[in-house]
Order: sequence, then C-alpha cells, then structure tokens
Amino acid sequence: MGLLLTEMVAESGAPLDEMVADLLAEVGPAHYKRVDLRLARPIVKEQMVKQLAEDAPSSIGGVEISSVNTMDGVKYLLADDSWLLIRPSGTEPVLRVYAEARDPEQVSRLLEFGQSVAEGA
Repeated sequence: MGLLLTEMVAESGAPLDEMVADLLAEVGPAHYKRVDLRLARPIVKEQMVKQLAEDAPSSIGGVEISSVNTMDGVKYLLADDSWLLIRPSGTEPVLRVYAEARDPEQVSRLLEFGQSVAEGA
C-alpha cells in the first residue's frame, strides 16, 4: 500500500496533502468508528449472522437499507452510502461493530443500532 501511495504522489507531481484535499472535494468526507461490545453469553457466529441477515430492518437511523452482505459478519449498506458491519467474534463473546458515514451523527446512530443488537443477543 505504501509503495502504491508513493507511486501516485510521484506520478501526479502534487503533494500528498493536496491530493487528499482534491479527493475530499470530489467525494466528500467519511467518518468511521469501531466498538467492541461484550456479550452476556457466548453465541454461535453463523447462527447470529443468519438471524441478523434474515431480520434486517428496512432502515437504520432514518436511512433505508439498500442491501445486506454476509461475507464477514453482516454488513448493512444504506442508501446514503453509509454502512454498518456487525461481526461476531468466533473465539470470544464479543460483537465487533464498525460504521462509516458522511457525518459523525450518522456514525453514532449506526453504532447505537449495533449496540441494541448486542443487548438483545
């Protein structure tokens, strides 16, 4: 990854901070956060993933879910390009919850939903 970044800077002739500013101007900011939530009891990872996918809500934080991906946990992809990944640990009673959105408030709403899932597990 570092070599690719170095090559991009060398090819463009622009400083890295300028390239980042251009990218943010084109696609906008992204905010990200991860929390690890301890569960009261161990869970079967595959069973929880199946349940979360089958019982997917139609929206989270007021934004419609456009698709659900179960490649590594359950990733809810929302209509505004934000996402929430709930990934049960296979080795300990922990849910790892990741969220990305255009603003920190939406990240918080997504993580709150993830926490409610953990409390119900």
